[in-house]
Amino acid sequence: MKEFRKFLIAQILIISVLLSVLFIVVLSGRKESIDVAKANDLVQTAKENWDDIDILKEKYGARDILIFDRFDRLKYASSDKLSDEVISPFDALKKNMVVLPVSDDDVFLGSIIFRDPAKGKYDKTIEHVLIITIIVTVIILLSYAAFFIYINRKLVKPFQRMKGYAGLIAQGRLDEPVQMERGNIFGIFSESFDTMREELQASRDRETALKIKEKELVASLSHDLKTPVTGIKLTCELLQVKAEDEYIRKKIENIDHKTEEINVLLNNLLSSALDDLNEMNVSCSEVTSDILDQLIDEHDPYRKVGSHKALGCILNIDKNRISQVIGNIISNSYKYAGTAIDISYEFYESYLKMEIRDHGKGVEPEELQLITQKFYRGKNNTKDKEGSGLGLYISRELMEKMKGELICKSDENGFVVILMIPLA
Repeated sequence: MKEFRKFLIAQILIISVLLSVLFIVVLSGRKESIDVAKANDLVQTAKENWDDIDILKEKYGARDILIFDRFDRLKYASSDKLSDEVISPFDALKKNMVVLPVSDDDVFLGSIIFRDPAKGKYDKTIEHVLIITIIVTVIILLSYAAFFIYINRKLVKPFQRMKGYAGLIAQGRLDEPVQMERGNIFGIFSESFDTMREELQASRDRETALKIKEKELVASLSHDLKTPVTGIKLTCELLQVKAEDEYIRKKIENIDHKTEEINVLLNNLLSSALDDLNEMNVSCSEVTSDILDQLIDEHDPYRKVGSHKALGCILNIDKNRISQVIGNIISNSYKYAGTAIDISYEFYESYLKMEIRDHGKGVEPEELQLITQKFYRGKNNTKDKEGSGLGLYISRELMEKMKGELICKSDENGFVVILMIPLA
């Protein structure tokens, strides 16, 4: 800010000096009155020597003089240039020259014409004033040009940079420091702005660290809960073998089914947390297609899936991940449709196309692009139904990681999930 004040003071001083010089020049150019004594002496000399007027050259040789007789004929000229310039006394008056009459006892002899010395000096003064005015104008324009350059460099550009940094912060790009310059008027403000950026960066880093810890906690709890759930399932299997009462067997089977739902939910929570942590890994290997039939049977305790037989081929998949996908889809059909499930296969380019269809109400057409998004649950048949909205999202992510694809369709016959399983 001090530099800005110095610049303004310098501009004011320069303009003041230039205006003072101009004022002095104008005052020095004020008109002076004609020397009356010299003028009368010239008239008297001309009257006395009217018949021998050339005598004026001896006495006034250096002065521009013209003499016209009473008939406006040129009688005397001190120079040819002056005689060419003035052709009559009337012409001399129009050109602001001094015209004095020469008379002898009331007899008009002629006119003496000479330049007004004050007028000549005034003309030169005006010329000087014009030149000085031009110089002053140029200097003022250059000063203002320098001023605008200074303003642009010291104010506009730093402000534009600050505006750009504000935009970067609004976009969340907090890793670029604010550029500091010596003599920047916004120096303190820029430093404070950069401090704010660093605090925002630190705050975001802390928030990110907390989110990571939260996801790690969810993943850890989900993993730890799978152990007792697995123990419950094993206990149910053992009790089903030993129980002889049909009612008890039904209850045990119901417990086993609920346990499986909990297991699927835990798998989804664990996969979601690992996905957020970029740790939902997939390890593909070549397996035969009959593994699909085994996985379907494992995830279909109520035997709602109709007859199915995978086409013979070699698949390039992660067995555990494809099991999780199939388990999610069948579990969703159990929960939301409760109908029979049909499965069909066909080859499509470099994929085995696996179509899993239930016969429930399906989903609305506008929801087909949303139901594979995280935490989204369809509107039909989801009321009073447990769920996290992660099943299809995780299934889609897993299929993409295995270089496959998950496609959802819905029509009047129910809901369809198509798995494009890559061939080896």
